[in-house]
Amino acid sequence: MEKVIRTEKLTFTYSADEARSFALKKVSLEIEKGSFVAVLGHNGSGKSTFAKHLNGILLPSEGKVYSYGFDTSDPENLINIRRNVGMVFQNPDNQLVATVVEEDVAFAPENMGVPSEEIRKKVDDALKTVGMEKFVKHAPHMLSGGQKQRIAIAGILAMEPNVLVMDEPTAMLDPVGRKEVMATIKRLNKENGITVILITHHMDEAAQADRIVVINAGEVTHDGTPREVFSHRQELLDIGLAVPQTVEILDELGLKDVALTVDECCDILEKYLKG
Repeated sequence: MEKVIRTEKLTFTYSADEARSFALKKVSLEIEKGSFVAVLGHNGSGKSTFAKHLNGILLPSEGKVYSYGFDTSDPENLINIRRNVGMVFQNPDNQLVATVVEEDVAFAPENMGVPSEEIRKKVDDALKTVGMEKFVKHAPHMLSGGQKQRIAIAGILAMEPNVLVMDEPTAMLDPVGRKEVMATIKRLNKENGITVILITHHMDEAAQADRIVVINAGEVTHDGTPREVFSHRQELLDIGLAVPQTVEILDELGLKDVALTVDECCDILEKYLKG
């Protein structure tokens, strides 16, 4: 399987003095094309710092990052990297730049020099992909948080990236907005084949990924499927993370099963109660 992101002993510090503290320490990871990877960690763990390295917002203090085969430390690669690896942040207001939805989505293609006739199609396709085609003439500031975030995603999709990095995109949303955005993310991954890297601290969001990477104090502590990672409940608790409530319930009952959904949990409990 093609590797679209590769980090080699990625190390980063925000200070240059001798007493510097490391935000990332020798992180080596490979992310496969078409996968959905969730990166978990508490505040200050280094997960957002990791995300910002993937399209060259930050550059390694030591080590290497290769995004779609391009070395992020070479300035000449920056345009190609950002065409292939799009970034969505937690506050959509910071990414919305126009007073009309269609103009906002068209902003990046226009700046990339895309011909006008192609821009129209890119805008329409991107809005349709995130389910916001009916809001093409709306003012972004009049939309809900979840809708704004979907417009921000559409603005990145109009650049036709192969990888979508999302840094806590639901952190500022209510439950309805979170559900809207997660449904969009999953659809982009499964139906459009876009590689998704989701930075989050929500366990239920991470449980929907194909793979979970846990970062603590700048280092990778766990890497595997959601079922594998959440089976280490106590280790996650020890580094300040929780597990989905379904996992917690079964663990408290002394059951070894790991349920990622309510339906799974109910099935396991039914069998348990029947003895």
